[in-house]
Amino acid sequence: MGEAGFVETGDLRVAAVVLAAGSSRRLGEPKQLLPFRGATLLDATLDRVRSFGLSQTIVALGGAAPEVRETVDLTGCCVVDSVHHTEGCSSSIVAALAAIDAAADGFLLFLGDQPDVGSSTVEALLTATATEIAVVGYRNGAGHPFWFARSVFDALRGLHGDKAVWKLLESGLFESATVAVDADVPLDVDTRDDYDRLLAAEALRSDVS
Repeated sequence: MGEAGFVETGDLRVAAVVLAAGSSRRLGEPKQLLPFRGATLLDATLDRVRSFGLSQTIVALGGAAPEVRETVDLTGCCVVDSVHHTEGCSSSIVAALAAIDAAADGFLLFLGDQPDVGSSTVEALLTATATEIAVVGYRNGAGHPFWFARSVFDALRGLHGDKAVWKLLESGLFESATVAVDADVPLDVDTRDDYDRLLAAEALRSDVS
């Protein structure tokens, strides 16, 4: 691992794509703007992603985009609008692809409501960049972030709906890998109960420290 929490990418140019376009229908309010760590949930995720020192950070916005732009610190991020975000997260990936630097070898796909992806997890995932697609194998199941090499971009542009990246991973059409890490899948937020669990975990960490 690099100093100050930065991961090492060697000669690779790796972009980050952060999906933050959801409409939060199950939660009933924009989850991007939920209070967390003195700012918002999306702020916390972007702070974490920036800490990895990747070559570029792209954020896909959709639901509540005007409020997110006004509230969240998007410094250093390339913001794209996922105009078809209600059709599933694949549309956000397609929107982000157009913004990825032409010199990038590929990108890591992060969830905007998952603020606790570890540097060691990203470092481990980057060891699999010789493959076309890689996913993290946590102790309790597979999860984000994903790695996608440039050779997969055309296939990604043809995706539709939710969970499509998982179907691509399972299709057998691309060389893929699962990178094992000694950690549980980081919490994300889809419901009020999820948010309560995230707050409880944060309070526990604060008590321990």
